[in-house]
Amino acid sequence: MTDDLQSYTIDPEREPDEREDIRDLLAKCGLDYETGVEAFVVFRRKQRLMACAGLEKNIVKCAAIDPELRGEALGLKLLTEVSHLAYERGHSHLFLYTKPDCVEFFRACGFYLLAEVPGLVALMENTPIGMKTYCDGLKRLRRPGAVIGAIVMNANPFTRGHRYLVERAAAACDCLHVFVVAEDVSLIKYRDRYALVAEGIADIPRVMLHHGSEYMVSRATFSAYFLKEKGLVENCCTAIDLLIFRNHIGPALGITHRFVGTEPFCRTTFKYNADMRHWLRDDVSPAPAIEVVEIERTQSEDVAISASEVRRLLAADDFNRIRRLVPAATLELLETKYRVPRSSAA
Repeated sequence: MTDDLQSYTIDPEREPDEREDIRDLLAKCGLDYETGVEAFVVFRRKQRLMACAGLEKNIVKCAAIDPELRGEALGLKLLTEVSHLAYERGHSHLFLYTKPDCVEFFRACGFYLLAEVPGLVALMENTPIGMKTYCDGLKRLRRPGAVIGAIVMNANPFTRGHRYLVERAAAACDCLHVFVVAEDVSLIKYRDRYALVAEGIADIPRVMLHHGSEYMVSRATFSAYFLKEKGLVENCCTAIDLLIFRNHIGPALGITHRFVGTEPFCRTTFKYNADMRHWLRDDVSPAPAIEVVEIERTQSEDVAISASEVRRLLAADDFNRIRRLVPAATLELLETKYRVPRSSAA
């Protein structure tokens, strides 16, 4: 029976005793505690913690039920409570990460499978039409051609290197779809990044620019909250994101090729590019394979142009060097909106 259970919400940063109880329950269930969780819904029987579910923005994490209660229909109550908490915080569209063997359990609680890495991780959402609605919108933008390309860029900020990549890719395509990552956690705000890309590639033929979405390089498609073997974390994070692209986004637009620039600086991006070949091209999905094309980065003074280098120079207030790496619009934006005060840069 669950009638004698008490439920309430806690802030894990302010309630360390509750946080430790949650850690213990998660460990008992073979899960890891995720430090990014902002709030937990917990269920207790007397003083004993019996269930918990965490929320980070619109992502449900660290959901666990004591094995003794798994036959008592507590799952639906737990997910209902955490959904109410999310709604109170302004989130109605929720994502949930779980183990593949728990997919049916969460399906019964109103979540629907988006992508799965067999034996490791599954990503679900709380609507049966979220992905379909998104892809239906993309289908209306589909263009004919034998070579349909795609680039997904963060452009933090947009550089001459990004421009070069789009030029090279567009020249090889009948149509090139460019997506700007929408997750707003970068130094340059999404609105500014999108505007810079739009201006920077406006004159390149056969290019269609798209806003990013929660289904592409976002908090939702990258999570490692429950993997105890940390060596598996990066593999699973990239796999979910790339499988969603291959299984849903690619077919909606008829994408045949995905273009990336070589990555000599950022380890995360380097690994993501390497993983693309496996998850987009190899026989790991019934969806059509997508060829991955890596284009050598353009250089300035014998060094590959990178957004990370621009950010480093911005922190140092070195606009003499920045102007060699970025278009005029990017330079103007950085000078007027993102320049670090000299007293802070010193």
